[in-house]
Amino acid sequence: MELRPEQLSSQVASQPLAPVYLVAGPEMLRVLEAADAVRARARAEGISEREVFDADGRDFDWNQLDSSFNAPSLFSARRLVEVRLPSGKPGKEGSEVISNFCARPPSDVVLLITAGEWSKAHQTKWFDAVAKAGVVSIAWAIKPHELSDWIDRRLRGKGLRADPAAVQRLAERVEGNLLAAAQEIDKLALLAEGKALDVATMESLVADAARYDVFRLAEAAFSGQPGAVMRMLAGLRAEGEAVAALMPIVVRELLLTAGLARVHARGGNLAAEMKGKGIWEARQAPFKRALQRHPEARRWERFVAEASRVDRIAKGRLEGDAWLALERLLVAVAEPRAVRLLARANA
Repeated sequence: MELRPEQLSSQVASQPLAPVYLVAGPEMLRVLEAADAVRARARAEGISEREVFDADGRDFDWNQLDSSFNAPSLFSARRLVEVRLPSGKPGKEGSEVISNFCARPPSDVVLLITAGEWSKAHQTKWFDAVAKAGVVSIAWAIKPHELSDWIDRRLRGKGLRADPAAVQRLAERVEGNLLAAAQEIDKLALLAEGKALDVATMESLVADAARYDVFRLAEAAFSGQPGAVMRMLAGLRAEGEAVAALMPIVVRELLLTAGLARVHARGGNLAAEMKGKGIWEARQAPFKRALQRHPEARRWERFVAEASRVDRIAKGRLEGDAWLALERLLVAVAEPRAVRLLARANA
């Protein structure tokens, strides 16, 4: 069975535990909360014994885990055995141990596997074995256009009511940081006093918890969010960042997309090219949206050339305002109508 992390949390609150759970994905808040729900249910079912195995390297002894499955419980009738698998890849030996457990799960053991890295490439035989015997829950990163809905559901889960504009304002404040959003919503639950939240109330109660970084800046540009690009740039500038320090990542992402555009233009397999470049499915959506807005390879080559110009300005080799030049570039990536600003800048 496969459930979203929020569905898993609801299910285990009202149903007996399955023999095995896999909770994985890049969105660590969702992973942690789903795993905590399994642990809470285990306590509710009287499981007081818990073993934790950190399978974070090639030296991990999978035989030790296999032996633990067959060892008698010392302090309770059942045990919760946790396997922390950061890479999401147990290797051949680990896959066999997990698959064998799923084929014949001991009646006194509940197995919880958590992982950080995840993509569909991880979904091999051992994954199928877990899905057949128990529950898998993949916590994909919340995409920018999904954030408002995620915040709205979490607010309602805390008994809070907020109008769409207020939800959007909170989304703008936290800029994709789910942990910051969760903390702000917990605070709102204490301060709102049952009142419906409008924009003014939201602004008065919520701190600006945005954490700007160049990776999310690039993601916002590629996802087609010019407003978010300008807010992030202002935040980075206020925090004392330098344009020259941002440019390596910006140039890398533009060069990568220029290569994808050339593959797309000649009718190549874009999905295979992305995978070959290390862009797994969870990260592909912004690149796909960017290529839909700017399908011509020449456009991306122009963006790369403009990025080189911005870099030279930032390093004092050309005259100009580096922050303004970077803003024009990234807004043009996000919004095709803004490409004319580049022509004006180069005139």
